[in-house]
Amino acid sequence: MSHDTLSHDTLSFEEQAALVQQIREGRARIDHELSKTIVGQKAVIEQLLICLFSGSHCLITGAPGLAKTLLVRSVAQVFHLEFRRIQFTPDLMPADITGTEILDEVDGRRVLQFVKGPVFANVILADEINRTPPKTQAALLEAMQEHQVTAAGKRYGLPEPFFVLATQNPIEMEGTYPLPEAQLDRFMFNVMIDYLPFQDELQVVLDTTSKKPEPIQPLFSGEDILRFHEMVRRMPIAPEVAGYAVRLVAATRPGRPEAASFVNQWLNWGAGLRAAQMLVLGAKARALLNGQSHVAMEDIRALVHPVLRHRLLLGYKAEAEGITVEDCIDRLLTEVH
Repeated sequence: MSHDTLSHDTLSFEEQAALVQQIREGRARIDHELSKTIVGQKAVIEQLLICLFSGSHCLITGAPGLAKTLLVRSVAQVFHLEFRRIQFTPDLMPADITGTEILDEVDGRRVLQFVKGPVFANVILADEINRTPPKTQAALLEAMQEHQVTAAGKRYGLPEPFFVLATQNPIEMEGTYPLPEAQLDRFMFNVMIDYLPFQDELQVVLDTTSKKPEPIQPLFSGEDILRFHEMVRRMPIAPEVAGYAVRLVAATRPGRPEAASFVNQWLNWGAGLRAAQMLVLGAKARALLNGQSHVAMEDIRALVHPVLRHRLLLGYKAEAEGITVEDCIDRLLTEVH
């Protein structure tokens, strides 16, 4: 199914009401199913769900061993989606992701046949995406933006829904390549996974060394998710709330009159239009997931960090003073109203 198949007029009022109720009831069930394998990380799970409900891609950053892969696999199981994991390595080639043409014999004739790569699935886990050179990283760019793959001049549509959930190790680790800015901008969020608090870590150690986890029960289908995408876009938002999102993003751009007081000193590059779009779309999904009837200012504020942290480029002065991107976003939230 194309991601344009469901128009804004396909659902009746009764169907919309039933779908909203399904989402509200489903949130608790999703949390219950994910708790079978994932301990804690409530904010991370919420941000991941927001990306899925809004039809966007997500970048997950954290040190090795923090259950990034397990989290993505578990979410795919809850939504009964076809899941593929691609391990990114320095020698991975673009054709290893998208697929390749091979010579095959059909009716006594040799013909070129396209063999689909692992990108042809609903949920793609691009594991350690920054361990492969930019040329291979870029192979995902068309898939992420156009939901299609081009091989030997032919276009092949990807299954819907389609999500790329990429994990990356902190950039200062050995053997990593920074992601190109154009590709970073395609990710709705950059979600940070940190070490668990002591009690949560203790629970994980006890659970994983004493018993097998319960199997996760699928709760929603791919068709459900496509309907959720439509409901997210229908979520009401007041012009002043959307305006707040636009002001926040505009305030990050150096050299502009609307820039916040610290931006010219600390930032070399600010966020573009897509950041404001992602902020509003994410806030709509968050409001829907939390059972609200409209988007509130708090929904915008809650998502500023994951939306902006991979879209702001620190300047030399900020780095010399030990200022982080998180510090810039915190200050932004205090200055822009």
